[in-house]
Amino acid sequence: MDSGYKPIVVARVHEVALKGANRPWFMHTLVQNVEHALRDVPHERVRVRNTRLVIPIPGLETWSAVRERLSWVFGVANFSLALETGLRQEEIQAGLAKLMELLGPPSGSYRVRAKRTNKSYPLTSPELERELGQFIKDRTGAPVNLTEPDVTYQVEILYDRALVSGEAVKGPGGLPVGVSGRVVVLLSGGFDSPVAAYRMMKRGCFVTLVHFHAYPYVRPISIEKVVEIARHLGRYQPGVRLIVVPIGDAQREIALASQPALRVVLYRRLMMRIATAIAYEQGAGAVVTGESLGQVSSQTLENMRVIGAVTDLPLLRPLVGFNKDEILGEAIQIGTEPISRVPDDDCCTVFIPRHPATHATLAQAEEAEQAFDSQALVASSLAQRTDYQGDPATWDVTL
Repeated sequence: MDSGYKPIVVARVHEVALKGANRPWFMHTLVQNVEHALRDVPHERVRVRNTRLVIPIPGLETWSAVRERLSWVFGVANFSLALETGLRQEEIQAGLAKLMELLGPPSGSYRVRAKRTNKSYPLTSPELERELGQFIKDRTGAPVNLTEPDVTYQVEILYDRALVSGEAVKGPGGLPVGVSGRVVVLLSGGFDSPVAAYRMMKRGCFVTLVHFHAYPYVRPISIEKVVEIARHLGRYQPGVRLIVVPIGDAQREIALASQPALRVVLYRRLMMRIATAIAYEQGAGAVVTGESLGQVSSQTLENMRVIGAVTDLPLLRPLVGFNKDEILGEAIQIGTEPISRVPDDDCCTVFIPRHPATHATLAQAEEAEQAFDSQALVASSLAQRTDYQGDPATWDVTL
């Protein structure tokens, strides 16, 4: 690449730009998350330019890796490969020519969109768009389409330079992970809870994942699956922590001491108590589940109320109004569906009754729990837990 043109990637924000006095902190967090995502990709220090991040890269060969990694960073609305040029019109035109040399001419119709941070620039945005649009037409012969073009070229006029870029790549949007605090997410091996975790990360939450299993009463496949799911979700936040808690022995004690119909509700109350204990330990502000109203017997309004009654933390259910097809579609989109589809043995299938209660009451659950020591079961289960943190690629799941 010519030394006169410095390849950069420009990442733009949307929600972060609306945060007023908190915007510097949001942008600072976003920069940290981008640096983490690009930690093994050659690039220079990420810089903030108003509501944009500017990421200098050594050459075009780095673009594909940067493109993949930025698609993982919540808070990025879109991004594009760009060149820095001078502010004179002929310098901007030369930059557009170089960009088309690198990326190829328009594949079909095109338009130019100009934005002036520097309002003292001698040309207005529409005037600059017309001049540069005519330059591209004269050079390539491509047709102009101002409403539905195949390619949009963007020109941003800053105070000391201009940025010219090709088509913007859509980012994941949302808020930078970390700006909304920490939550504990109950993670099964199914389709729902990974989508719930993804959605909470997209709203700026740093997640700690908690998985309950009943090994050795069932096969350990669910543990292997959630480790793979955690590895996949780990790309979206700087560092991921997974806590795996065995509850098979506790379930057995509950099953021996309670009516069969209430077992599933009592199992889930146990999980909620354990998750709450972990949340306090981790400094988390809420517990998150992948529950969807009416999807299974434990997810009726009555049962959800009884299960949630054991925690004094906010209980968030980001998928409560979704149906299975909607959840499955999002699992496919975020890439967890192939992992979740592998058959496993959910811990709630252990000692499960033929006809579980669908309309349990709080009084029934509290009366049933008089037959065993709930806090002792929480303590004994937590004492056997396994914590995974650091680089997910190094996690050992040998049982």
